[in-house]
Amino acid sequence: MRRYLFIGGLHRSGTSLLARLVGKHPDISSVSGSPAPENEGCYLQGAIPHTALHGRPMHFATDRDQHHVEGCSYDTLEVRERIEADWSKWFDPSTPWRVEKSPVNLTRMRLYQQLFPMSQFLVIMRHPELVAAAVAKWVDEAPTALTAHWIAAHQQMYGDLPYLHAICVIRYEDLCSNPDRTVAGIHRFMGLEATSDSYVAELRAGNEDYAHPSGLSDELTCWGYGPGGQVKPWSPIVRHPLRSIREHVVHTLSGQ
Repeated sequence: MRRYLFIGGLHRSGTSLLARLVGKHPDISSVSGSPAPENEGCYLQGAIPHTALHGRPMHFATDRDQHHVEGCSYDTLEVRERIEADWSKWFDPSTPWRVEKSPVNLTRMRLYQQLFPMSQFLVIMRHPELVAAAVAKWVDEAPTALTAHWIAAHQQMYGDLPYLHAICVIRYEDLCSNPDRTVAGIHRFMGLEATSDSYVAELRAGNEDYAHPSGLSDELTCWGYGPGGQVKPWSPIVRHPLRSIREHVVHTLSGQ
């Protein structure tokens, strides 16, 4: 059985970047060359209806109809088989792992765990003020409304954590600060040997594009974010059935 790593997060949080870096491992296959926006797998299957309205930036994550959990109407063998059939053409059949990236995976993790019991999940966050600034070209909302959506979306995600067997939550800022260490930690989270590749040249700190972020009034101490684009030390969330892997990943991501 092929194993899936589902990557999710709000739009402009770094999901595409993260999927590209993680997918460079020789034991991983990723979607590429598809007609879907950013090669998002949610558009490449017909079992769960998905349109631009379903995945609207800064709207989908608080839409109750998009929070798919165990026992919902899509929790069926038919849905699983249709998804597998639709996705199979986009993955290399020789690799043990498949990485599927769609922002809406943030609200589908509990369902996907039911459909694919051996799947694992990777969520990437970015400072809410910087996400608000980055999506402003698409969404006509005040920065305060956008940061409020960010907070509500991640509160819902936090509530999903106890239901998930294997999930890793990281921050975009930490990925940019040390991409080699972060990707190595994710590969170990998947039970894979870290490669000797370096990813430093493949990214830049995109937060620097926004000089005066706003919209956040209080400290988000649980995520290590503060007003004015502040980013403070924070420990990534790692849940895994095997304690040895869990501890190894935490040590790797923390630079210990």
